Amino acid sequence: MTEAARPSIAVSVVSHGQGRLVADLLRDLVLCPEVGEVIVTQNIPEPEINFPEALRSRVHVIRNAQPMGFGANHNQAFRHASSPLFAVLNPDVRLPEDPFPALTAALERPGAGLAAPVVLSPEGTMEDSARYFPTPGQLLSRLLGGGEGRFPVQGQAPLAVDWVAGMFMLLPTAVFREVAGFDEGFFLYCEDVDLCVRLWKSGHRVLLHPGVSVVHAAQRASRRRPRYLAWHVSSLARYFYKHLGRLPRIRPE
Repeated sequence: MTEAARPSIAVSVVSHGQGRLVADLLRDLVLCPEVGEVIVTQNIPEPEINFPEALRSRVHVIRNAQPMGFGANHNQAFRHASSPLFAVLNPDVRLPEDPFPALTAALERPGAGLAAPVVLSPEGTMEDSARYFPTPGQLLSRLLGGGEGRFPVQGQAPLAVDWVAGMFMLLPTAVFREVAGFDEGFFLYCEDVDLCVRLWKSGHRVLLHPGVSVVHAAQRASRRRPRYLAWHVSSLARYFYKHLGRLPRIRPE
């Protein structure tokens, strides 16, 4: 195994009764030699997950006694990680090829604190995983049919963006620890944008790598279920309370 391919990444995946999706993702991770640890959190009771044999010795399973939020689950997984890099992945992400070498290289850029791939739908269209920081005016414009706040993506080289969605994030362990991980006061929504705001405020750059892509089947639960919509609204309120009028100005590449 080459030095570049030595296991150096701990991957955190949270399952909400999504064992089949987790098993599919882990089969993709088998082909990523940089992954030395996989922490799988079963947030609700579910049948035993069928882990790939080639990855079984690297998997640590956490079974929650009570369901926890997005940030709390990944912070809990982080406390079990010992690798120099920490990756947060949604269970419904698929990896057509190993994304980690290019993302790890992006983190070697001066000031880089987080790297993420472009996210594609199963049909191959680009998802809005990189956006400008939310503001009340932007949300109003979106409700009235205006722009979605999507960050423009050009070229193939890593570029600095305001924030990236938490479906796939790769950070140095030291950086994640420095900013105290996710704010567990959020529940299910806005943990990712809040983390990116705090990274920028701490002097760390958030990078999107257009030359790397993963596939994601978006759930969009907040558009269909009142309970999820309520969580989304309360998370936005917390985000504005923490950051409105105090958002950082990003430094472009």
